[in-house]
Amino acid sequence: MSYSNFTLESALATFQLEKVESAGTFSKIEPITPSDYLTTGLAKKVALAAAIGTEKARSELIVADVLVELREKFEYRISFFSGIDFNVDPEKDLTGICDFLVSLSPGQLFLEAPLIILVEAKKDDPKLGLGQCVAEMLAAQRFNAEKGNDLPAVYGATTTGTEWQFLKLAGKNLQIDMEIYPIQQCDKILGILSSMVNQEA
Repeated sequence: MSYSNFTLESALATFQLEKVESAGTFSKIEPITPSDYLTTGLAKKVALAAAIGTEKARSELIVADVLVELREKFEYRISFFSGIDFNVDPEKDLTGICDFLVSLSPGQLFLEAPLIILVEAKKDDPKLGLGQCVAEMLAAQRFNAEKGNDLPAVYGATTTGTEWQFLKLAGKNLQIDMEIYPIQQCDKILGILSSMVNQEA
C-alpha cells in the first residue's frame, strides 16, 4: 500500500484524526498579486492543460508554475520538489511518490526538513486527492519530527490545476476547507500558499 491507496475515510480511521470541515477556512487570507510572467503564462497554459486533460499536463503547465512563483516570492528561501519518492514509514504505508513538496529549507539538491506543504495533483476532482494528501501530510509530520524540525502545522493542497482545495494538519486535528478556489483567483491561491509558508494560516 502507498499514499495513493488511502481514501479520506481510511486515512482518518487509520491515524485516528479529528476532522473539521468548514467553508472558507482560508478565505480571509490576503491575496498576493501574481507576477506578469505567471499571469501571462497561465493565460496561455490553462486552456491547453484543460484540453490535453491529463494529470501530467495540469501538473507541468499550471501547478509547477504556481509553485515556482511561490518560491520566487520568498526569494528562494524555500525549495520545492516534484515527483520524488517520499518513503517515511513502510509499516504504516506512508510510502510512495509525492506530486509536489515544499520545504522551508532553501536547499534544492535533496529533500530537507521541515516540510510545510504537500500538493497532490488530480485529473478531475480535487476531492479525489484528499485521502492521499492527508497521508502525505502525516508522513511530512513524522519526517519533520524525526529530523528535529517539528512545526505547529503541516499544510496540504489537492488540485486539478484549475481548482484548488486546501487542508491543515496540526497534531491530530485535520481541517479541510470545503471551498474550492479556481485558478482565476491565482492571487488568492498565492496568498494562501504564502500564509502556509509563514505558518500564519
